[in-house]
Order: sequence, then C-alpha cells, then structure tokens
Amino acid sequence: MAESPYVKEILEELEKNARLVRDEELHKAAREVLGARRVFAAGSGRSGCVARAFCNRLMHLGLTAYFVHDVTTPAIREGDLLFLISGSGASASLISMAEKAKEAGARVAVLTVHPDSPAGMLSDCTAVLPGGTKKDGVRDGGQIMGDAFEEMSWIACDAMVHEMRVTLGISKEEMTARHANLD
Repeated sequence: MAESPYVKEILEELEKNARLVRDEELHKAAREVLGARRVFAAGSGRSGCVARAFCNRLMHLGLTAYFVHDVTTPAIREGDLLFLISGSGASASLISMAEKAKEAGARVAVLTVHPDSPAGMLSDCTAVLPGGTKKDGVRDGGQIMGDAFEEMSWIACDAMVHEMRVTLGISKEEMTARHANLD
C-alpha cells in the first residue's frame, strides 16, 4: 500500500508549525484550566468545533466543562475560566463573552494567532499558535491548508489534555470509562 503524499505533506507542515508553539504558554493554559472551578469554552466557526471537542476531553478528565453555545450551559461566575479559541482574536461575539466573563469575576484564557488582538488583551493567559486565519491569510505557516490555526489548536488542546491527564494521575482507561455510552 502506497503512502498518501497529501497526508505526508500535511503532517510535515504540522510538524513545522509545532516547532513554533511555546510549551510554557500551553503549560500555563493547562494550569489555568486545572485551577478553575468550571471551564467554559467557546470559538466561532471551526474554532467552535475545537472548543466543543476540548470540553468533551475535559469531561473525560473528570473536570466540569461547558461549551458556551449549549442551552444547558449555566452562568459563568467567579472562580470559573472562559477558554476562547480564536485565530484572529477579533470575533465580536467572543470579545463580548470575554468582557462579560471578566465582569462576573471569571478568568479568561485565549488560544490565538494574534496575542495583541482584542481577545488577547482581555486575556489572563494567552497561548500563541502559528498559522493563518481566513481573515489574515497565511502567517508563520499554513502553506497547504491556508488556515492552519484550527489544526494547530486541535493539537494544542490535545497536548494540554495529555499534560493534565498526567498531572492528575488519570489513566487512559479512566478517561475511556467517561465516554458517552448512550449512542
């Protein structure tokens, strides 16, 4: 069976971009998650899909996590964390969420390409990821996929989940036991 040149090319690009991610920023973001009473995650478009998946993985860790756009999501309060995933850091709805979270006494963490963006400026913890976004095109990578931020945010969130799993001493089997079983 021949390997796929497309898969190989994408993996090479992701490996190149992964070298640009600062471990200390992901570590600090993971600490923010672990220090929060509850985590509320949000993103727009494809970043929203990453945020929803991140909530799912946090639940597998035994943490209390909500995807902001679900109707069952409660009010954010002091001691909580709003975790935003936004390549541009300029989505009006996410900026509004960050402002409301701060007013409620919650902390804000952001994964973004642009740390000096409005969301980045509201953040207590910012992790910068390489890649382009649909708004600014290619930046620091993303030659093949064009908007590699989402792919890098998937990887960054998975890396944080792995770090938190090890920190909490949770086995892969414990995480698997928390998977949905009604489907």
